[in-house]
Amino acid sequence: MSENGSLSPADVERLLSDRSAENRAKTVEKIAGNLVGHQFSDKERAEAEEIFRVLAGDAEIMVRQTLADTLKNLPDLPHDIAVTLANDIADVATPMLTFSEALSDEDLFEIINSKPESHQEAIAGRQVVSEAVSEKLADSGSATVVARLMENEGAQISEKTFEKVLDKYGDDETVNAPMARRSELPITVTERLVTLVSDKLREHLVSHHEMSPGVATDLILASREKTMIGLLGEGASSGDLEKLIDQLHENGRLTPTIILRALCVGDVDFFETALAKGAEISVSNVHLLINDAGGEGLKQLCKKCDIPAGLGEMMRVAVDVVNEMEYDGTPGDRARFRDHVIQRVLTHFEDRFDAENVDYLISKISENTKAAA
Repeated sequence: MSENGSLSPADVERLLSDRSAENRAKTVEKIAGNLVGHQFSDKERAEAEEIFRVLAGDAEIMVRQTLADTLKNLPDLPHDIAVTLANDIADVATPMLTFSEALSDEDLFEIINSKPESHQEAIAGRQVVSEAVSEKLADSGSATVVARLMENEGAQISEKTFEKVLDKYGDDETVNAPMARRSELPITVTERLVTLVSDKLREHLVSHHEMSPGVATDLILASREKTMIGLLGEGASSGDLEKLIDQLHENGRLTPTIILRALCVGDVDFFETALAKGAEISVSNVHLLINDAGGEGLKQLCKKCDIPAGLGEMMRVAVDVVNEMEYDGTPGDRARFRDHVIQRVLTHFEDRFDAENVDYLISKISENTKAAA
């Protein structure tokens, strides 16, 4: 190669006729590197591109692989060279399929239709995957390909495609787990996922993604009930509660409604820890404030936590019921306690309780009745 970066006759000869694949690969790497580094004139660039067209069909995999790996990040790589390399065997195609911006969605569609899983998986890992390509992968790809797509935050995925994936692979943990961990999900997808994933991922879903208040509350309280039973049995870490509260708060999910519902179904620990988080005070201080006989402590606490006065008043009634009852924390007593608190709160407020909360709390009573039957 000459000092100004142009191809020398020896370079051309070595590229086209050197019998050593290793030598040709080294020369490809040098010249392609200069092309990527914009060290060629227009004429020299055209020369290099013509030689690369020939080498894209080289019999030696090493040569083609070196060519693909060196040219993969070249944004203005001639389209025909990119397509040729992208349609090669996986060892050659993967760098181009994963990185090359010279490939259009139409090119990717054809490769998805005609090439094996290895090629599809490389496409699923591209820095940016359009909604159309994501849908094509979901329709044609294996669980491995779709799992890679779900892991890729650069993949743009429509609600329709998420639904297709759940229909096809919803029970497959290799697919539903990375889907649950995505930074954004449609609410309909989140609510379908909660029935399919592990307890740990359910907590992640409820603390990081939007879902209807009823579903969110049920998930949180079901998770908490298991934790409380564990505390009575094997001594599970109470730090789990603080971690859950922190996640809910950080992601704007620690709503006054969820805090009230937790109290109404008997989870006093959740109630006190949530108020402590909102007010930025200790749980011990919260306990003293909510048990203030004059009621001013809870009132001011709710004000500091931005809890509407109406919900704060409901919390006052629920706290009074909690203090009146003997509750030992066992599963059976928990159901009795929950029914009594809910009925007292509903009776006390009658029409002042909004319909959504009334329906939710009544459903909790109905669940207990069915369970007893």
